[in-house]
Amino acid sequence: MPKLKTNRAAKKRYSLTATGKVKRTKSNRRHLLANKTKRQKKSGKIQNGYADKSCEKTIKKLMPYGG
Repeated sequence: MPKLKTNRAAKKRYSLTATGKVKRTKSNRRHLLANKTKRQKKSGKIQNGYADKSCEKTIKKLMPYGG
């Protein structure tokens, strides 16, 4: 049986924790920050959140070896 390929886009966006949860980084914090309000910038400040339970199965399928 050949090895499965990890989806590179998913690997860059998500990581798996030891307990099997899917960790993600919030969006809208990379660039164009001068045009955004304080509120927008503050809401994206918490970098580590967890992916929604409904998406977890799909993400884990994209990262067969845990990313």
